[in-house]
Amino acid sequence: MSKYVIKVGEGSCGMAAGAGKVYAALEKELEERQCGSAARLTITGCIGMCYLEPIVDVYVSGTAERRSRMYCRTDAKFAAILAEAIKKDDLDAPELAAYEPAEEDKEFLTKQTRIALRHCGKINPESIEEYIDADGYKALKKVLLGMTPEEVIDTVKTSGLAGRGGAGFPTWFKWNAARSSKSETGQKYLICNADEGDPGAFMDRAVIESDPHNLIEGMLIGAYAIGATEAVVYVRAEYPLAIVRLKKAIAQAEEAGYLGDNILGSGFSCRLRIKAGAGAFVCGEETALIESLEGQRGMPRLKPPFPAQKGYWQQPSNINNVETFANVPWILLNGGEAFAALGTEDSKGTKVFALTGKIRRGGLVEIPMGKTLRDVIFDIGGGIRDGREFKAVQMGGPSGGCIPKELLDTVIDYKKLSATGAIMGSGGMVVMDDSTCMVEMARFFLDFTTKESCGKCIHCRLGTKRMLEILTRIVNGEGREGDVELLEELCRTIKDGALCGLGQTAPNPVLTTIRYFRNEYDAHIKEKRCPAHACKALVSYEIDPAKCRGCTACARKCPAGAITGKVKEPHVIDNEKCVRCGSCYETCRFGAVVRN
Repeated sequence: MSKYVIKVGEGSCGMAAGAGKVYAALEKELEERQCGSAARLTITGCIGMCYLEPIVDVYVSGTAERRSRMYCRTDAKFAAILAEAIKKDDLDAPELAAYEPAEEDKEFLTKQTRIALRHCGKINPESIEEYIDADGYKALKKVLLGMTPEEVIDTVKTSGLAGRGGAGFPTWFKWNAARSSKSETGQKYLICNADEGDPGAFMDRAVIESDPHNLIEGMLIGAYAIGATEAVVYVRAEYPLAIVRLKKAIAQAEEAGYLGDNILGSGFSCRLRIKAGAGAFVCGEETALIESLEGQRGMPRLKPPFPAQKGYWQQPSNINNVETFANVPWILLNGGEAFAALGTEDSKGTKVFALTGKIRRGGLVEIPMGKTLRDVIFDIGGGIRDGREFKAVQMGGPSGGCIPKELLDTVIDYKKLSATGAIMGSGGMVVMDDSTCMVEMARFFLDFTTKESCGKCIHCRLGTKRMLEILTRIVNGEGREGDVELLEELCRTIKDGALCGLGQTAPNPVLTTIRYFRNEYDAHIKEKRCPAHACKALVSYEIDPAKCRGCTACARKCPAGAITGKVKEPHVIDNEKCVRCGSCYETCRFGAVVRN
C-alpha cells in the first residue's frame, strides 16, 4: 500500500484549467524519481472549487484527516516540487505551501452541508470499488433485501424531498402516482432528466462526472419503488465526459451485479441506458423530453394525462432530475427524518447551486434550505470580485428572475424565492455587479428563451419574439414611451397562455427587472442613457484636455483609429469613427477618458 495517494481533479472545469497536463507531469516526475512504491497517482471529480482549478489532493496514510493536503492552481512546476517532496517524504516544503489554499478559500467548503455532492472530489468516479468503500450501494442492498416499495416511498415522503429540477414537486407523490398506475403491457419506465440547459448551470454535469454510481443507485431505488424494469438517463450531448464516465459506471455496476437481472438475488431486475439529447432547452420539460426520447421533435404534450399515467411509449413513467436521484441513497441509508431535519418547514434538505458571474469564489455550493442569499454570495462565495458593488442575482436561469441587493437576506426556499418573482429553478445563481445593465440582462435571457421555444403555441412562439424586439429597441437607444407597459401586458398574456413551463416562465426576467430596476428602463427610454454604461448605443467617450498627458496610449489601443493628437498634447476622440469598445477608457492611467 502506497503511503501517498495523489488525486488530480479531472472534472470538466479542472480539465479546462489544465488538469490533464498536471496529471501527465506528475506521472513523469514521479517515475523519474522512482516514487512508484511510495505514491499512487489517480483522478477524482470536481470538488466544486472551480475558481482554484487545477486542484490536486494528497492523502497520507496514517493521518487523522482523510483529506490531508490540498493544492490549488497547480502546474508542471508544482508537479516537480511535489514529486521531490514525496521522494524526501516531506510535504512541508515551503515551495509547496505556495500552492495551498488561503484560509478564506477553505471556508468555501467548511460552510457547506453536502449530501448530493458528498463524494464529489473525494473518490475516483471511474472506480466502483472506491464508491463501495464510501458506503456506495449500501442503500440499494437495504432497499432490495429488506424494504417494500411502499416503505421506500414512505421514507422519501418523510424526508420531504422535492424535485430539484425546478418545480419543487414532492418526489414521493410522483413515485406513488407512477407505482399506482396500471400498465397495459406491464412495463413502466424511470427517466433521469440530465438535460441541463440553463446558462451558467452545471450541477448535474458535475454530479455525473464526479459520482456516477450515486446517480445509478438513486435511480435503481426509484425504479424499484415504482415497479420499473427499464431506466433511461437523458443527458446533454454537450457533456461528453459525463457520458463517458456514466457508461463506465453502468458497465461496472452490471458486472458487479448491481444492475441487470435479479439484482443482488432480490428478484428485482432493471436495465439502464443513456440517451444523448440534442441540447434543446425545452426538453427540460418532462413531456417534451419524452417526445425526444421517442425519436420525435422535443415539444410538450397536453396534460393530462400526466407521465405517471401515460408517459414514455404511453406507459406509466417517472421523471426526476440528477440532483433529486443523487439525494435518494443518502436518504434511504440515513432515514427520511435525517434529511427532513435540514432545511425549513416548507423546503427540506439541501440544495446545490452553481455560483457564477461576478463572484470571487465561483463553483458548486450545497447548503441547507433556509440559508440566505447573503450567506451563499458573501460568506461562501466571498462577495463581488474587483471591489465592485453587488447589484443583483439571477435565480433559476432564463426561467427565473433577478433579485436586487435590497433582498439579499431572502431565505432560500421555494416559497420565499417565489415571492420575489424569481424561482429556485435547477440551481443556477448568476451574480451581477454594478457594471451590469439590467435591461440588457433581461434582453439576454429573453433572447435565449425565444431561440429555444419549440414554437408549438403562439403565445410563446410570437409573444417572446415581440418582447425581444422591444427590449432590443430599448438597449439600442430607440425605446418609446409605453414600451414598459406593453412589455408587462405581453408578459401577463404569455404566462397565462403558454402551453408549457418554458413559455410560462420566460417573462420572469423581464418582470423582475421592471419591478426592481424600473429606473434603468426609464433612463434608457426617456434619457437615452444606460446607467451601467453597458449598452454601446447609449455610451459615448470624450477626453478631458485638462487631464490628458498626451501619452498616446489610448490612440495606440483604439481599434478604429478614432483618437488623434500629438505626443504630450491633449488628444481628441472622433465619435463618428468610435465603435464604443471602451478600450481607451480602460487604458488611460490618468482618468482623462470620460464615459458618458
